[in-house]
Amino acid sequence: MKNFSLSLYAFHLRHTLTELPGEVVTDANLLWENLVKVGESSLTFVGLKDLRSKLICYQNNIYEPNREIGRKTEWLSISGKDVDLGSLPTTEGFKINANLQPFLLNDTYAVDLTLVPESPNISIDIPQLQHFKPSSLLPSNIQASLGQTLSIYGEVEPTEDCDTLAKKLAIALVAGTNLNPIRIQQGKLFGSLLFEYQVFNPDEPDNPAKQCHILIVINNSQAATATLAVEAYEWLLKLLCSYHKILYTYQQARQRYRDARIIYSNLEDKIQEFNSLISENQTQLSGLKSLMGEIPKKIFDYTRCLQELQIHHTTITTNNSNYTTCLEKIQTIDGGNSPQSWQDFIKKDCKKWQEQIQTDINYLTPGQELFGQLVDTIRGIVETEQTERDRSLENKIQVLGIGFGGGAIASGVFTTHIDKINLPIVQKHPLYASLLLSVLFTFFFIGIGWLITQRQYHSRNKK
Repeated sequence: MKNFSLSLYAFHLRHTLTELPGEVVTDANLLWENLVKVGESSLTFVGLKDLRSKLICYQNNIYEPNREIGRKTEWLSISGKDVDLGSLPTTEGFKINANLQPFLLNDTYAVDLTLVPESPNISIDIPQLQHFKPSSLLPSNIQASLGQTLSIYGEVEPTEDCDTLAKKLAIALVAGTNLNPIRIQQGKLFGSLLFEYQVFNPDEPDNPAKQCHILIVINNSQAATATLAVEAYEWLLKLLCSYHKILYTYQQARQRYRDARIIYSNLEDKIQEFNSLISENQTQLSGLKSLMGEIPKKIFDYTRCLQELQIHHTTITTNNSNYTTCLEKIQTIDGGNSPQSWQDFIKKDCKKWQEQIQTDINYLTPGQELFGQLVDTIRGIVETEQTERDRSLENKIQVLGIGFGGGAIASGVFTTHIDKINLPIVQKHPLYASLLLSVLFTFFFIGIGWLITQRQYHSRNKK
């Protein structure tokens, strides 16, 4: 292959809706730090090792994202243009040049790291591809949270078996790993053959940060592909960004749906526990209070999952629109053509995913109202039970107060005049007589107190 190039397009989330203005996600600078590590370990370009000094978001090698605020351009390089990283020699006598283009696309860091032989006339075959250290550009090293694309472009003779060549290139990109590239589409881009592969991590197949999207563009017809690609560069970059954000967002939505289903199941158990408590002869107030302590937190988590699903649906809709705009721009540059697989992605896959998320939202929304009603019901029962128990305690205190108060008064009067009572038993055992009558007076007044509280209770109920 002549006029060969190997490019890494990586996309990493800088901030989300939950961050305040000026704040970023915890690992926002991970993309830049990992690129520096690649520069220190394998692709030892001087400019890649020293990348921090080339970016506006670093000062004295310290990440300071607030320095990006107010930028009127998407470029993150201090120079406002692409960064020449220098060159590296190979054992076959030619040098590899490297160029890096860093961007901030709304809430996303994007980078294009492109490696090319020092001369476009140098022919690169499969074994020579390893001089470009493609394994150092795989997800295990880059760890871009939204995902990445590795792209190869080269020009060959019309007689070349491009299908076989593309397969060998894809396998060579992941050589030395346990990854297996799977071809998903074939088409044409700017007059050249386009082979599209996807590499999944066997341990985490649904994790976008562990996946690698591969585009292999082979020009076997002397088409003006390279010139047209430069003209469409901005739209190609943003199309890939929207592509990865859609994939990432859909996977996030599926995870949130699974989380919501787990919470839903847990709350269903709480409903059964509630039904068991209120079916008992005597409602267990302590059990209801325990439920009141657990359920609101679960409902909050459930509501948050539902809210995030709605945000994910909006995000996919937005990126769907952005992707469509980019694709239309590319089609204009490519004479009205674009890869059929790119059209199918937006018309079929995205539409299906949007409908799936909306179905999930529709399925989960009634549960939000049900669980809210459960809390209101439990709260009402707890308040009623507590009021009744407080009133019962108040009545008991009132009855005992009347009983002991009345008994004490009556006993005092009796004791004061005991010497005037002319009964043999009283005169013979005044102490026992006083004690016995005091007990009798107390029970008598307790009975009076009980009658009074019962009359008050019935009077309140009539009202």
